[in-house]
Amino acid sequence: MTIRVLIADDHSVVAEGLRHLLEAQPDIKVIGTVHSGRDAVRRAVELEPEVVLMDNTMPDMNGIEATRTIRERGSYARVLMLSVHADVFRVVRALRAGASGYIPKSSAGAEVLDAIREVHKGKRYLHATIAAEVLEQLVAEERSEDPLGRLSVRERQVLQMIAEGKATSEIALTLSLSARTVETYRARLMEKLGIRDVPNLVKFAILHGLTSLD
Repeated sequence: MTIRVLIADDHSVVAEGLRHLLEAQPDIKVIGTVHSGRDAVRRAVELEPEVVLMDNTMPDMNGIEATRTIRERGSYARVLMLSVHADVFRVVRALRAGASGYIPKSSAGAEVLDAIREVHKGKRYLHATIAAEVLEQLVAEERSEDPLGRLSVRERQVLQMIAEGKATSEIALTLSLSARTVETYRARLMEKLGIRDVPNLVKFAILHGLTSLD
């Protein structure tokens, strides 16, 4: 049985390297490559892959939000998150959004192939170090709160686009909202986070993995 895989990564060189790695396998077929979270959602619905290899940090819509949206659209694709960041909060966020696995890009290679085959079988796959850290967090007596957990899905989307330098009008067009509604979301998320200016919003978004410096 051939496993149909969709690759979603905004770095063309990384995406091409993953494609070559996967296409060398007799049981894996790459059916598409996309470079944004929104395109990942669209193509996952159109192409019906069995596994989506999803970069966490992408413009406009990050991998976690894309994973959540893929689930909401009724796709049965298993999402395997591939990221340069592997802190506990991001991993838990991804799993709660519907991801079946999470591995750091530093481990990309043979482990990606193993992970694809495992999630295709309906199992979960976590890199060993990540699994240990998640378990430690779950059993810790004092659990620290994920700051992004205070925000709604729409507030996180607006925050990411603000951090990427998008104007209010551009955010409104992309999310099919009015400019006034976008401003309301911005004011609300700033109040929830206790942040009073855009530069600190940007710092917060980068620190917590909604966007990157790339």
